[in-house]
Amino acid sequence: MNQGKYVFAQITEFLPQRLFDSIVSKYNGNKYIKHFSCWNQLLCMIFGQLGNRQSLSDLILCIMAHSNKAYHLGFGQGVSKNNLAKSNERRNYLIFADYAFHLISIARQYAITEDFELSIEGNVYAFDATVIDLCISVFWWAKFRRTKGAIKLHTLFDVKTSIPCFIHITEAAIHEVNAMDDLQYEAGSFYVFDRGYIDFERLFTLHKTGAYFVIRAKTNFNFKRQQSFKCDKTKGVKCDQSVLLTGYYVSKDYPDKLRRIKYYDEETDVEFVYLTNNFDLPAIDIAMLYKYRWKIELFFKWIKQHLKILTFWGFSENAVKIQIYCAIISYVLVSIIKTQLKSPLTNYEILQILNMSLLDKTPVKELINKPNLQNFKEPLYNQLRIF
Repeated sequence: MNQGKYVFAQITEFLPQRLFDSIVSKYNGNKYIKHFSCWNQLLCMIFGQLGNRQSLSDLILCIMAHSNKAYHLGFGQGVSKNNLAKSNERRNYLIFADYAFHLISIARQYAITEDFELSIEGNVYAFDATVIDLCISVFWWAKFRRTKGAIKLHTLFDVKTSIPCFIHITEAAIHEVNAMDDLQYEAGSFYVFDRGYIDFERLFTLHKTGAYFVIRAKTNFNFKRQQSFKCDKTKGVKCDQSVLLTGYYVSKDYPDKLRRIKYYDEETDVEFVYLTNNFDLPAIDIAMLYKYRWKIELFFKWIKQHLKILTFWGFSENAVKIQIYCAIISYVLVSIIKTQLKSPLTNYEILQILNMSLLDKTPVKELINKPNLQNFKEPLYNQLRIF
């Protein structure tokens, strides 16, 4: 007797299928396909991500063991290792990339600002990249060094909502600063960069759009002080200045004034120097903005540990990109479920629960809204003592 839908079928209902079908039609993804459609492929990949499958064989073995449930899980009739491998090799990865970006825009509409204490009206983004190592003998197209292959994942991360807004995959040999050319800046928003992104010509392009940047200065930074502002040294701000670049080329790349802030962090016992084109926020808020940049580092760590982007289920560039974008779709799906069902749990906790419950028939809302019993303490625990 059917007592309800499987957990996996419940969570995939949060995915807009009509939107996906329109993207598939745009790229003719289902042309000459009879059984195993792009939608079936997407659900299989998400099942492997949420189920923490280690390989393509592991994923197919798990699906075939529950073949009587394939229809209810949305996998279709043609699930096999050969079909899934060929689909990842041949179908355009842009289908999954476009769908991931549409899901991101949906998730940001419902996302709730968490753990952000600064009163800043505009959006706050952190931009960084992470390297994913590959075996050069297997992934021959991902050239990095003579004996090493790798790709680079460039990410624009919304700090307020903890949702990635932009994903760009390139060869690892391409420098991170080149990915700034693909960004579309929002006026009034803040963009936080590490000092590896110092390119004053590109930063001036950002400045002309009406957006703000916060970046850590390099040690060989040459400048001429114009004005010093009052600062609260009790909070760690050592100086707050208006400066001009003095180098011959950099002064032409960025002819306008900059704000230079020196901040001492007591926790790490490190002195930081920040550059920004914003002169309105207090200096301590600029320093705190840069601290929030570590959220993107935590995102990279989280997605590498808990979703499958380090062990790939295909060898071609197309298959690798499909798997990465399916991992992003899975991450965003967890965020959508969390906000829609108002779960008090973190994304990591929800992912751990789903990993063990994909083939259960418990309502998802009941699964992810249970109180935390780990910290439960009996109020009259003294009466439980026998001796």
